[in-house]
Amino acid sequence: MNLHEFKTSLTLEKPPASIEKELVALWHEASGRWEKAHQIVQARSNTSAAWVHAFLHRKEGDLTNASFWYASAGRRMPELPIAAEWEEIVKELLEIETQG
Repeated sequence: MNLHEFKTSLTLEKPPASIEKELVALWHEASGRWEKAHQIVQARSNTSAAWVHAFLHRKEGDLTNASFWYASAGRRMPELPIAAEWEEIVKELLEIETQG
């Protein structure tokens, strides 16, 4: 799956069954279900989940919480727009999934 296919899947009722939980969370967030996305990453303890968790809190405007999760993911809070960060995360996680 690539970014275009992932974005196209946002028109579906459910996220694609074959994607990792962190991508499922980003799918829900893009579909307007922030709480569902947060619930998914909050239950996971890996650096990808921490990155998505950080993104969710940044989008929410809770920058203190976001900073904690970026540090947990080994990343710095980016200065790019939220939409660009969402795409960056999706692309990287799709690439990891393809290699896995």
